[in-house]
Amino acid sequence: MASVELIMPKMGESIMEATILSWLKKPGDKIEQDESVLEVATDKVDTEVPSTHAGVLKEILAKEGEVVKVGKPIAIITTDAEASATSAPVTPESKKEVKKAGKETAEPGLNGSNGVSHAAADYKSSNRFYSPLVKNIAKEENISVAELETISGSGLEGRVTKKDILGYVQNRKLGKTIQSTPVKSVSSGPLVPASVSAGDEIIEMDRMRKMIAERMVDSKRISPHVTSFVEADVTNIVFWRNKMKNEFQKREGDALTFTPIFIEAIIQAIKDYPMINIQVDGDRIIKKKDINIGMAVALPTGNLIVPVIRNADQFNLTGLAKVVNDLAKRARENKLKPDELSGGTFTVSNVGSFGNVMGTPIIMQPQVGIIALGAVQKKPAVVETPYGDAIAVRHKMFLSHSYDHRVVDGSLGGMVVRRVADYLEKFDINRSI
Repeated sequence: MASVELIMPKMGESIMEATILSWLKKPGDKIEQDESVLEVATDKVDTEVPSTHAGVLKEILAKEGEVVKVGKPIAIITTDAEASATSAPVTPESKKEVKKAGKETAEPGLNGSNGVSHAAADYKSSNRFYSPLVKNIAKEENISVAELETISGSGLEGRVTKKDILGYVQNRKLGKTIQSTPVKSVSSGPLVPASVSAGDEIIEMDRMRKMIAERMVDSKRISPHVTSFVEADVTNIVFWRNKMKNEFQKREGDALTFTPIFIEAIIQAIKDYPMINIQVDGDRIIKKKDINIGMAVALPTGNLIVPVIRNADQFNLTGLAKVVNDLAKRARENKLKPDELSGGTFTVSNVGSFGNVMGTPIIMQPQVGIIALGAVQKKPAVVETPYGDAIAVRHKMFLSHSYDHRVVDGSLGGMVVRRVADYLEKFDINRSI
């Protein structure tokens, strides 16, 4: 018999730690190789962690609710075979180190025997994410959670970084006045409290809904949103897709939807107007080299998730169709990898799939633009013919482009969505796929 450590796996380049949500196995349970053992949450996605070995779960080293760094042991598995060369042997020292690390990275105030302390409860009342490092610094400097909420974050999606909190501490020691705006928790509710009557049902937000709410509020606070609208005639696309979809399904084993066709046009417009493919970093504008398209997907729970098509401009239409279908399918099955939810430079939301004719989408920070695709509808329209104008039935849709007015003026925002419509209207009905 040999014992090996189950390590918190690296789930993406930008993922350095994860919170343990629940253990799917308990000590004494048999485990097959690649069988899911626990569920973890990163700041991007919830996912299951499979076992690297077959055997018996001997001991759990990290409790539910703990934040564990990538590469740290989280459990011990007893196997029949010798431990692999990549798995470190379990020693009293390593075991001691794991438990120590677990204490350091756990939510402040989590007690192993007596439950949750007041400090942990304070953090739970906040829907803002704080890394274990920031929490430790706050604890050492006697910074309360309420005070921590007032610190403006320069990290991803407004997070407080080590630099932010150390700068705050330095300014406080020097007696400088800190100009900061409290970050309101979504759970704090509106200024006018909701009324609850007999028979009303109170539903607690799940973790993802809290995260979505926080990010949407942050985006509206950060970016002055402006939306431009254009109506596009997509009759050629409708007829072409109807002609090609059965052949595509038979050849590729995949559905040919409108979404990849629309995304292709958006990519072409971004190439024409690269200053829409930017991000804002304080007083700097970062012009992105890659075109990474975020694609909003509605989940069965009603929540929304945005997987990213990386280097989308390098796919042909067949490739786009396949990656769109794959990401949408895995998003609904909760099988996306954390890195597939980050790195987007522009986002597309298909509100037409809900029967909506148009929408005013909220920007995904730190991007500066998002396009909503409305429903395709038959409408009477004036068309030009060699014999004069005529009334005909055409397939039309609205495109709405929300953009960050700090760096995108109305002329650029309007020209981008107009160019997308132009590409859709000029679609070649004789093209192959």
